Amino acid sequence: MLRKTLLAVAVASALVACGKSDKAPEAGKASASATADAKGKGDDKKLATLQVASEDLVTVESNALSSGPVITGSIEPERKADMRAEVGAVVMQVLKENGEAVKKGDLLVRLDDTSLRDALNSAQEAVRASSQSLDAAERVLTRQKTLKSSGMVSSQVLEDAEIRRNNAQSDLSAAKARLVAANQQLTRTLVRAPFDGIVSERKVSAGDTAQIGKELVKVIDPASMRFEGRVSADSVGVVKVGQGVVFAINGYPGQNFLGKVKRVDPAANPVTRQVEVLVNFADTNLPRVAGLFAEGRIEAETTSALMVPESALVKQGDTTYVWKIKDKQLAKATLQMGARDARSGNWQVQTGLAKGDLVMRTPASGFRDGQKVEMQVAKTMASASVPADASKGN
Repeated sequence: MLRKTLLAVAVASALVACGKSDKAPEAGKASASATADAKGKGDDKKLATLQVASEDLVTVESNALSSGPVITGSIEPERKADMRAEVGAVVMQVLKENGEAVKKGDLLVRLDDTSLRDALNSAQEAVRASSQSLDAAERVLTRQKTLKSSGMVSSQVLEDAEIRRNNAQSDLSAAKARLVAANQQLTRTLVRAPFDGIVSERKVSAGDTAQIGKELVKVIDPASMRFEGRVSADSVGVVKVGQGVVFAINGYPGQNFLGKVKRVDPAANPVTRQVEVLVNFADTNLPRVAGLFAEGRIEAETTSALMVPESALVKQGDTTYVWKIKDKQLAKATLQMGARDARSGNWQVQTGLAKGDLVMRTPASGFRDGQKVEMQVAKTMASASVPADASKGN
C-alpha cells in the first residue's frame, strides 16, 4: 500500500514539472517582446519631430568685431578740489557732510576768526592814522610853499616839508596793504565750495586745530567723471585720440559703458611701464561714485566676423557646439571660437558655421543629431514667408 502511494506522488510531480517547462519559453518570448517594444517606443520619443518657430532660430551673420589693447584703471572726476586751511585756526563749524550736494560759494567750514578780526581792526586804525598824518603833511607843505614864495622860509624848509608829505603817503599805502591782507586772512576763515558738486570726503570736525595746509574737505563734480586707464607700453602704438572704448565698471554688473580716447600720455610709468590713457564718457550715463575699478578694450581695429549669441552656444568640456538646422534636421556643429564682442555680447565663430546658417537660439538638453524639425506656420501671410525660407536650411 505504501509503495503505491509513493508511485502516485512521483507521477504527479513529473506532470507538474512538464507543465512548467512548456510555459517557460512562452514567458521568455513575452518578456523579450515587451523589452523590444519599450525600446522602440523610447527611440521614437527621442527622435520626435521638433516644432520650432522663427523666433527660436538665429541666422548667422557677418558683423563688425572690434579688437584692441586692454585698458584698466578707475573712474575719477576731472574737476575735484582738495580744500585746505589757509590760516591756522580752530575749526568752529563743519556745515556739509559726505555725499551732500553743494553749489558754488556754499559755506563748507567755518574757522575761528577772533585773532584775525582783531588784526583787521588794527589795520583799519592804522589806515585812519596814516590818512590823518598825510592830510597834516599836505597842509604843512602848502603853507611852506606860500611862505617860500614870499621869501620868508628857505628852500631847505620846503624840501623837509615835501619829504614829510612823501613819507606820510608811503605810510598810508603800507597801512592800506596791511588792511587788504587782514581782510583776505579773515575771508579765509570761511571755506566755500569752488564749484557745483558733491562733498566726497570730510576731514575735520568742530574743535579740531587746523594748521596751514591741513585738509578740510574734498569736493568733486560728478558730471565730470572720466575713465583714467592704463595700457601696456607694447600696445600703445595702436592707441589714438578719438578711438572708441568699451568698458565695464565694478558695481554696475552686466552694463557696458562707451567712451572715447581723449588723451594719451607721452611718457610711460617708469615702474609699471604702462601708459596712462584718459577716456571721456560718450553718453550721459555716468556713474555717480568715484574710484571704482574699470576694465575694457580700446577699439583700435574693426574687422568683419561671423557672430552668434552666447545663448546659442553649448559647452561640453573643451568643446563648444551649436545645433544647426540642415535639410530639416538638427545637426551638431562643433565650433572654433574667437573673441567676444564686449559691445553686443556675441561671440566670434572662426570655423564650424557659414553665413546664413540657421542655429537654435536656446538649445535644449534633449536635442539629438538627426532629429526632424518642422517649422510652425504663422497665421498671417507676412509672417508665414519667414518660416518658409527658414525651413530650407543649408
